Amino acid sequence: MVDIGDDAPDFELHDGERNLVSGGGHKGQKVVLAFFPAAFTGVCKKELCIFQDSLAALNDANATVLGISVDSPFSNNAFAAANDITFPILSDHTRSTVRAYGVELDDFAGMEGYTAAQRSVFIVDENGDVAWKWVADVPSEEPDYAEIVAFLTA
Repeated sequence: MVDIGDDAPDFELHDGERNLVSGGGHKGQKVVLAFFPAAFTGVCKKELCIFQDSLAALNDANATVLGISVDSPFSNNAFAAANDITFPILSDHTRSTVRAYGVELDDFAGMEGYTAAQRSVFIVDENGDVAWKWVADVPSEEPDYAEIVAFLTA
């Protein structure tokens, strides 16, 4: 698993409009990578809506939020539209990024062979290094949102 101080693994993932977004394309900014298991589920909706509600404070701290799930760009786009989420939600349909970060959740929801993203948050600093991380013990656990904002605004 990626740890604090490591170079953040780079990625190229499709957003809801199927545009490629790269991690390296955000050098010079702090990036909040919010991995979540599945669009249109209760805890995931709550988490991403809280990030949306915190977006002004995060942007003031020169931070960009990127949601990442293994769902298709089409599902992620519909999920963002249904919940008024304005930051990109990226599709890791190949699971390459969840594996690179070490947050793959195998056999999700009892479905043998289905790998989702474990709910986790990584903050990548302006140099592309992991500066902060949190990984849920179980998919229903949520991060401490106030701690994320405090870290970014310190």
